[in-house]
Parts: sequence; C-alpha cells; structure tokens
Amino acid sequence: MYPTLELECTIYTTPYTTKRLNFILVIRSPSKAISSYPSKLVVHQSMASEPGILTDWPWKPLGSFKYIILAPWITESIYSIIVGDEKGCDLWISLSRYRTTKGTNRIVDKGIEFDQVDRERNWDDQILFNAIIFYLGNKYFPEGSHIPIWRTDGVIITLLLHAGPVEFLYYWFHRALHHHYLYSRYHSHHHSSIVTEPSTSVTHPFAEHIVYFALFIIPVSTVVFTGTGSIIAIAGYITYIDLMNNMGHCNFELIPNWVFSIFPPLKYIMYTPSFHSLHHTQFRTNYSLFMPIYDYIYGTMDKSSDTLYKISLQRKEETPNVVHLMHLTTPESIYHLRVGFPYLASKPYSSAWYLWLLWPVTLSFMMLTKIYRRSFVVERNQFHQLRLQTWAIPNFREQYHLKWQKESINNMIEEAVLEAEEKGASVLSLGLMNQGKELNRYGEVYVKKHPQLKVKLVDGSSLAVAVLLNSIPKGTTQVLLRGNLTKVAFAVAFSLCQKGIQVTVLHEDEYEKLDISLGTKSEGKLVISKSYSSCKVWLVGDDLTEEKQRKANKGTLFIPFSQFPLKNLRKDCFYHTTPAMQTPKALENVDSCENWLPRRVMSVWRIAGILHALEGWEEHECGYTISNIDKVWETCLKHGFHPLTVPTQSKS
Repeated sequence: MYPTLELECTIYTTPYTTKRLNFILVIRSPSKAISSYPSKLVVHQSMASEPGILTDWPWKPLGSFKYIILAPWITESIYSIIVGDEKGCDLWISLSRYRTTKGTNRIVDKGIEFDQVDRERNWDDQILFNAIIFYLGNKYFPEGSHIPIWRTDGVIITLLLHAGPVEFLYYWFHRALHHHYLYSRYHSHHHSSIVTEPSTSVTHPFAEHIVYFALFIIPVSTVVFTGTGSIIAIAGYITYIDLMNNMGHCNFELIPNWVFSIFPPLKYIMYTPSFHSLHHTQFRTNYSLFMPIYDYIYGTMDKSSDTLYKISLQRKEETPNVVHLMHLTTPESIYHLRVGFPYLASKPYSSAWYLWLLWPVTLSFMMLTKIYRRSFVVERNQFHQLRLQTWAIPNFREQYHLKWQKESINNMIEEAVLEAEEKGASVLSLGLMNQGKELNRYGEVYVKKHPQLKVKLVDGSSLAVAVLLNSIPKGTTQVLLRGNLTKVAFAVAFSLCQKGIQVTVLHEDEYEKLDISLGTKSEGKLVISKSYSSCKVWLVGDDLTEEKQRKANKGTLFIPFSQFPLKNLRKDCFYHTTPAMQTPKALENVDSCENWLPRRVMSVWRIAGILHALEGWEEHECGYTISNIDKVWETCLKHGFHPLTVPTQSKS
C-alpha cells in the first residue's frame, strides 16, 4: 500500500448558490517520505470556507485593543498567567523556527508564508479566554484557592480522567470536526496550516475553544469539587496540556528513539511531533489528542507514522548553497528576527515603545552576545534548486564604528566565511558586513588571507549601482551627491557622468576624491557648487544629518545609496527605499521582512549572492571590483526580480 494524501474539497456550482459538491482527493505516491508532499502541494485558505456560529471570537471587533476586556479583572495573578503563557508560546515558536531553519530533524520541508503568520496572529485569544474563565472560577468557587501542594489521590484521578474521558471524547469530537459540515465551518481554519508552528496549536475558531476548554476542565473541576485537588495536580496538568500541544506542532522531531526502546508501550500513550504532523498532511489519520491508543483502537493510525518518525530523527542539518551574512541593527532588533516574535518579524522594522518593557530580556541577550561570539542561523529560503540561509553576526550597528571593535568583528566574519566554505556553500553575500574600506576593504581582506577559497564572496555593489541608476526618474539631468563616499557612491557617480547626467557635490574634499577617481571619464559632468536649488534628486548616504535634509527643496526625491534608510522628516518630499527589489513568487518560506523593507522585498546585497549562484559566476565581487552593471541588471530581471516603484511616480 502506498501512503496517501487525502483532502476534503468543496466546489461551489455558482457564486450565488449554496449548492456544493463534496469529494475526497486522494494522491498516492510510492515515496514513503510523507514530508515531501507539502513541497508539491499548496493549499491557501485564510478562514473557514463557510464560517459557522461562533467561528469568530467575541472581541474581534476590538482589534488590537482586545486586552481591554481584562480591565475589570486585572489582578496580579491574572497578569502572571497571561505573561507566563505568552512567553512560553513565544519561546516554543523561537525554538521551532531555529531548529527548522537549521534543518536538523525537520519533518515537513515546505516553508511558511505571510498568510499563515497573519492567520495565526490571534493565537493569544485563547489566553484571554482562559484568563477570564479561571478568574471567574477562582472568584465564585473559592475552595479552589485553598488546596495543598501535593495529594497523591488527586494526581492519580487527574491522570485517569485525562487518559479516559478527555482523550476519548476529544478523539470522537476531532473526527466529527472532519465531517465536511463542521470542517468547512470551523476546523478548516486550523488545517489551513499544512506546515505547523506552536502558534498553530491554539489557532482555532471560538466555538472549538469552548469545547476544548470544557474537555480539559474535567480533571481540574473533578479534583477541586471532590477535595482531592493540589497545586501540583492542577498546575502540572495545565502545563502538560500546553507543553504537549506546542510540541505536537513544532515541525521537528525531538523525542529520541531510546525513550520508546526502554518502554515500548509508551508509543500508545505519548505522541510525537511527526505523529501529529501526519494529521495535517494526511488529514484522515492520527486524530488522537496526545495518546495514540485511540487511533490504534479505531483503526485510524497512519501506517507511515513509524517511518516518518525514523526519517525525521535521522535528518541532518541542511547545507546551504548561498549564505547571506547580516548583523543586528539595534538591541530591540532581536525581536524582529524570524526567530524572534513572528508578528513583529512579519512587518518592516520600527521601534515600538512596548519593547522597552522587555529590557531585562534585551539586556540579557546583549550580555549573551559578549559571550557567544559566532554567527547563528536565523532564516532559510528556497529559490528553485538553491537552498538559502541567512546568518546573523551577534553585533549591533554602532559597534562597527568603534575602532577597538574592528579586530573582533573581522574575526567573526572570517569564521563565518570559513564555516560557509566548510559546509559547501558556493556563495556568501556580505550584506551589512560590507561596512567600508576601513573595516575589511569591502571583504577583500578575507580573499587575500585565504586565496584558495571556493566560496565566492559577493558584496552586491554592482547590483546596488544598477538599482540606483534605474531608480532615478527618466529625464533627470542633475543629481546631488551627499554623504560618505563609498564604493557604491563612486561607481554611481561614474555611471551617471557617462550617461550625461550632471553630478553635483558641495564640498571640495568630496570633489577632489571623485575627480581623482574618475579623471577624464567624468566627461565634464562632475561639478562642485554651493547652490543646489535646481536639484530635485538627492543620492544620499546614511550619514546625512537631519539639518542637511531640511535644506532640501520641496518635492525633492531622496534615494539612499547606503544600506540604512533615512528618517522621513519631510512630508513635502519623497523617500525611496534603500536599494532593493521585489522578489519573485518562486522564492519560498518568506514570512518575515528584511529589516525595514516591505513584505517580499529583498535588499540588493542579498539578491546579488543569489544571482551569483544561479549564474555560476566564478569571480569574487569584493574589494574595489565592480561587475558589468548592465549584465547584472539584465540577469536580475531575467530571474524574476522586479524594480520598486519610484515614490514620485506612485504619488503623481
């Protein structure tokens, strides 16, 4: 028998009728690696196809202000419950994303996209619901507040009630939810996530949560009303539910095989992440809550469960083809990483006041960066056959301007280069590591120190120049160049002069540097002037002060040539993003924003490494080397990357 993938589908005959055709789509494959299915099949569904009664949570209209409903019940105990549960889920998500990014023991290969992050954004609704119910229970049933730390009979009763009524009732309720009537109105919302995360475990319609709470409260209410309750029994049971629920949706196998070897019957009373993952891919199997025994009894155990479990345990760390090296910008930027807070990572980076409340965590992480002085994986993507990874150097932006930090930073970058070489990567893009000639001569020091490097170092300057040239509005005859003169600034100035566009600078030292570099190739288009009233296009570096920015004329277009954006001070001017492009749909597992860039927009320094690998270019692009700009631009467009709209065009 081949393993099968079954999906229940609903097709409407017309947009204006409720008449429908229900059928089961069965896909058979000789492959026993069920984890490969999701890479071939994509199902997009943001909500239940036919929302039923109580699908939405009652406080949905409140949006982000939903926590106001707790105002009448805010107490220290409720606060600790909410904060404790939320941190627990976030930690699980961070661990899950880190492990699946590395690839070790990963179960399902397919990535996660923005629609899933948005759909699971309200996973904390169940925290609000549980907090209110527990508070009311504590208020109106005070006997639950005066219980001992331990009672053996209460613990035994809790275990028996969970293994019996709770697991049994959940199994049959879960099977009922897969009937097309209930599935289309409720449970399809949960199953929209083929690749699960810990947040998936609590992403259900309101009506489902009511039933789940009613089931899980059976052991708790029983021990309370019979006088056999204890802190260990109640707190332990709630922790058990939360732990197992998150574990079952983490998408990496973490239960070692020796656990089942020591006690074989354990497989009937404890599930594994791969066991429940099959339920999300196979649909009609593995219905049990945490104890697979009911699937064995009623014949719904997936025959490939043991096979997938072994395959997942044996899976090694993924080896990347392309590595993108980046560093943190500010201490708070750790929360915007993909392995940080998913909702924050899914939006362009911006400072938020409430992150200051997490200063103990932020400070602890900063101390950790002083100890852990090496790169770590934060993201993985797939583009056609290329496996892409993003590695972070545990340093912040300001540290790159400190001379005494130069040696330490270069050592970490060098270690990352050698690690990428050891893992067989073909390209390493330096990204934010390309901080100028003062730090590492645009990456050249590593090539000269290790002349036998097989991994190609790419700083992305050529593509940055190409994007900047194509960001300047057509018909422009003059641009003002302001800011620290970098490799990109020199190359842009040269290209503009060759195109007959006048490049104006304000300071004599800048003019001399450019004049020496360009010589007669400037074609007389490089000028120094104190007046720039007629210049409506500014090419600016990241050191442009607010005072200088305010001197621009109304309607000026600011185009950054640096890797860091300007602060948008002028409402009467236009601001372009840092050099970046829209990514093609073929780029998979995109569920986070790259720093301050919009969704599915990628910096040119990152794209350049991908192009280098796709085309198999053999030369390094670092130091003062600039590749053929037109060739790089055409290659970029050929592979589906699209230029961003110039702000003046969109507003006009």
